[in-house]
Amino acid sequence: MTWKRDGFESHEGEVGVVLADGTEPGPVYFDLGSGGHFHESTDWWAYDGTFRRPTAMALRGRCACGWRGERTFPIDWQQVDSHDPDAYDISGPERDWEAHLDEVAARAVPLPEDLVVLLRQLHERLDELVDDHPLAVVKAAGELEAAVAFFGPLAARMVTRSEQLPLAHVAEVLGMTEQAAGSRLRHYEYMDR
Repeated sequence: MTWKRDGFESHEGEVGVVLADGTEPGPVYFDLGSGGHFHESTDWWAYDGTFRRPTAMALRGRCACGWRGERTFPIDWQQVDSHDPDAYDISGPERDWEAHLDEVAARAVPLPEDLVVLLRQLHERLDELVDDHPLAVVKAAGELEAAVAFFGPLAARMVTRSEQLPLAHVAEVLGMTEQAAGSRLRHYEYMDR
C-alpha cells in the first residue's frame, strides 16, 4: 500500500521497516517455483522472519524522495494477521509521512489564489460536462494543451536559463525531487520542438 497526495507525485509514501540493528533492509525475494525470475517485495509484512527473511522490529514512514521517519513503531508480530496484514495499525508511519508532505507543501511555491479558484472551477465544470457533452471536454482539453504548449516551454526556459535557480531550489519550490523537477523542466522546455 502506498500513500499519495495530488500535486506531489514524486513523494509517494509507504511503510518502511527497521531491523533490530537499526538498519533498513533491502527487498525480500520470493521463489515462486521453477524459473529464473524471483518476485521481490519491500512490503513491511514480508519482513516477518519466515524462510530466512529478515525480521523487522519496527515500522516507520518512508518516502520515494529518500525521507525516512524519525519515529519508529514496534511491530507486534503476534497481532499481525498473515491472511490480512493490511488490518494491522500503520497509522503512526502514515501520520509521519503526512507531516513530511505538509513540510514539503509549506516550502513549495503557492499558486495565486485566483488561479487556484479558476483551476477548481475548471475541474468542476469539466466534470459536469464529461457525461453529457464529451466532445466539449475534448475541445476544452485541446485548448488547455495549447496553453500548456505555449506557456510551459516559455516558463521552463526562463527557469533553466536563470543562473540564480539551482535545481535543488527549483525542486523544493515545486514540491518534488530534483530528478522529477529536472524531468518536468526538460519536458516543458522541449515540448514545442
